[in-house]
Amino acid sequence: MQRQFLLNQNDIPTHWYNVVPDLPTHPAPPLHPGTMQPVGPEALQAIFCNEIIEQEVSTQRWIKIPDEVREALAQWRPTPLYRAIRLERALGTPAHIYYKYEGTSPVGSHKLNSAMAQAFYNKRAGIKRLATETGAGQWGSALSLACRFFGLECTVYMVKISFQQKPYRKSMMQTFGATIHASPSCTTEFGRKVLAETPNSLGSLGIAISEALEDTVTHEGVKYALGSVTNHVLLHQTVIGQEARAQMQMAGESPDVVIGCVGGGSNFAGLAFPFVPDRALGKDIRFVAVEPASCPTLTEGEYRYDFGDTGRTTPLFKMFTLGADFVPPGIHAGGLRYHGMAPLVSQLCDAGLIEAVSYPQLPVFEAAVQFAREEGIIPAPESSHAIRAVIDEAVKAKEEQEERVILFNLSGNGFLDLSAYDSYFAGELA
Repeated sequence: MQRQFLLNQNDIPTHWYNVVPDLPTHPAPPLHPGTMQPVGPEALQAIFCNEIIEQEVSTQRWIKIPDEVREALAQWRPTPLYRAIRLERALGTPAHIYYKYEGTSPVGSHKLNSAMAQAFYNKRAGIKRLATETGAGQWGSALSLACRFFGLECTVYMVKISFQQKPYRKSMMQTFGATIHASPSCTTEFGRKVLAETPNSLGSLGIAISEALEDTVTHEGVKYALGSVTNHVLLHQTVIGQEARAQMQMAGESPDVVIGCVGGGSNFAGLAFPFVPDRALGKDIRFVAVEPASCPTLTEGEYRYDFGDTGRTTPLFKMFTLGADFVPPGIHAGGLRYHGMAPLVSQLCDAGLIEAVSYPQLPVFEAAVQFAREEGIIPAPESSHAIRAVIDEAVKAKEEQEERVILFNLSGNGFLDLSAYDSYFAGELA
């Protein structure tokens, strides 16, 4: 029984897959925050370079990956696909469980797939520095390295609770040459405003986004880079699902259920979107998005227009949202603490093509420990949400005595999240 399925560097995808042409309806346009009227690509020119904007609004199904980006991706791609045989045996399930492991990248997560692309396009556009936000620090680490590779400066606004909980993420970013601020910070006008109103604020991705945007628009030669939510980021992540399709073919199987954790939606979309056309071909395939119960955007949010940041400076996007002012508790899965959801993921969820579930922190860590003890990989707290859903799905298959093939994205390793595991074992997690 084969456990791992490996591709070679020639099998790195040559194009990104854009799900927009395969959606049931055309995506809702963003709205101007003042007039509330639809806006075009020109509304994004202050924060993104032109080639990124072209991808953001593209309706082409396939977009060529530049050779320079494929060369950068080749340092760790293709990533392996594993069958979780030991976990299957421990659960006594008839289900076959496969996971695409993105933790082999230099920064330990899937985030580098988009960071390399964004750094490349901004360098080609003559930009000198990128500003960004980061939740758990995985995106900040990825962009820090990508900027170093392509000769850009990098400034990262890291959500304060993660800045405190995950000091080694900060160390990684500094090693790659980035400048890091705990958000809310005293560096920006908006950060100072938040601190004046809430001196002990733990921060949120919405606040950090506002700070990074302010930094961008108030300095010459600076553009903004986003690690999730937007169409172009989800596009860049589809290398995951394309590789997984080829590897599942090597395994002689096809997934019945595709599962991923969701905060903004990038790793879930990266794996799931390349399988979306299978639904149109009559394949009975389910897509399950898993989120924290403390930030239940898809399961309890409203599907409506909302701002992407707490400062209300972005255009309004139609998405599932908990409200731009929502500040979630300081859970260790910092990458999932976002009030909104990617518009494309939201649209598919609203159409009933994606299921959403949420879990509290403790059962998520319970699943993470079980997976680590069976498979030998310590997963990131974010990825562990997907593992919780996978285990429940496999147990359900056992109860129903039904074979099914489960594919999930192990989007990052937890080697820099061991303090969270210490808290779990000490019984200190709420």
